Amino acid sequence: MKKLDQYIVRKYLATFFFTVLIFTMIASIIDFSEKVEDFIKEPCTKEQIIFDYYLNWIPYINSLLIPLYALIAVIFFTSRLAYNSEIISILNAGVSFRRLMLPYLGAASFIALIHLSGNHFFIPQGNKTRLAFEHQYIWKYSDQGKTKDVHMFLDDSTKVYIRFYGKKDTVARDFRIEKFKDSQLVYLLKADEAVWRGYPNKWELGNYEIRTFDGEHETLKTGAGKSIDTTLNLIPEDFVRYTNQKEMMASPELRQFIEAERHRGLSNTRVFEIELHRRTSEPFTIIILTIIGLAVASRKVRGGMGLHLAIGIGLGAAFIFLSKFSATFATNRTMPPVLGVWIPNIIFGAIALWLVKRAQK
Repeated sequence: MKKLDQYIVRKYLATFFFTVLIFTMIASIIDFSEKVEDFIKEPCTKEQIIFDYYLNWIPYINSLLIPLYALIAVIFFTSRLAYNSEIISILNAGVSFRRLMLPYLGAASFIALIHLSGNHFFIPQGNKTRLAFEHQYIWKYSDQGKTKDVHMFLDDSTKVYIRFYGKKDTVARDFRIEKFKDSQLVYLLKADEAVWRGYPNKWELGNYEIRTFDGEHETLKTGAGKSIDTTLNLIPEDFVRYTNQKEMMASPELRQFIEAERHRGLSNTRVFEIELHRRTSEPFTIIILTIIGLAVASRKVRGGMGLHLAIGIGLGAAFIFLSKFSATFATNRTMPPVLGVWIPNIIFGAIALWLVKRAQK
């Protein structure tokens, strides 16, 4: 690495981490002011607020804004280089614009690699502790459970139906199990209620009726006023979904969860698929926005740094708007999840290439 590369990388990383620090302080103050009443009213300790919540909240909130931080940092220090005629001097010394991009891309790739590993592994682990704190002390009613007309598969041939599930008493009412063989119903169990009796997956079925089918032959067994104990591949957590549950799972867990949901024939998994693809696409956004920031800010203009920052913030806002817009289309089944997540990168990647071609040489 030459001195010029070291100089630019050092400038990039120093400006980037300074930007992260400033925005972290602002975001933490705003968040604390919103939640301070909950902290006072609830029986949580200072240690819990600091170590369980904020030490995990800070990486989470920064992970959402890292591409924007990178864009602001690149525009900020590159604009100063252009204003001081350093960019012109570098180009006049025979360094091509593409060669000038290399240290920018190196620093951006370093940040992207950290962001990639954080998105897939470290931040979800911290979110488990943070969200557990929020669910206990702040957002007490943030769970969105499946409570009415629940259909799911316990395995490839066993389906369960529950008319109503009570989360407080963990009782499933109007419970039904159907088993199939060669697309034919061979077993049907009905119970007025199924009561959770603890692990390992024990349920007590009350006022039950069991029918077995062998061709045209049917066997009936009734237990009116009686109950039986059974073990099912079903637990109370299967009926509870937190609003931010996808953020609590590392990517291997998230993939397993998506496959399990599909296997059981449960509701829409597209939100979880979008989250999985987002964790990979955002680090590439850092590289794309770095190229855009360099192409915009390397030209010395009359408006100086103020104009460059205005253009950068406008591009950042446009990117965020486009990403939310495409994610909404993907969630509503208008386009595949992978395309909904990656289409902003594709569009802004094309913009980056166009700006590089038009950048001063």
